Amino acid sequence: MRVIVSTHQGVLYDEEVEYFVVHDQEDGEYAVLKDHVPVISVLEFGYVKLVSGKKEIYVSIISGIVEYHDNVATILVQEAESGNDLESAKRNLEAARKERLERNRKETTDFTQKERELREHIRNSGAGQLWF
Repeated sequence: MRVIVSTHQGVLYDEEVEYFVVHDQEDGEYAVLKDHVPVISVLEFGYVKLVSGKKEIYVSIISGIVEYHDNVATILVQEAESGNDLESAKRNLEAARKERLERNRKETTDFTQKERELREHIRNSGAGQLWF
């Protein structure tokens, strides 16, 4: 079966697996094997464990949905990061969130500074004043 994990930034994972396990802190967990009945569920905070042979990949997730039918699982999430084990996936997600928040803070600070400079330039240029 195929599993696709996507965020608004693009596809994080798109591969064939033997089965996957969905775990949500609120609702518990369930496993999906090939030819499982169709499923749609909501995830708040949790992870998806993807298993193919002896290989396991964990995807730590914040806010999303899981939709499974015809042996294709589509997992659309707000934020996600993968790792070789659950702890590394959680660390990767936390690091990505911190980086994004710092980048947003800096962009907001830069925007505020540029706005101040623009107001100052408009005031100094006399733009918008009528001369008689």
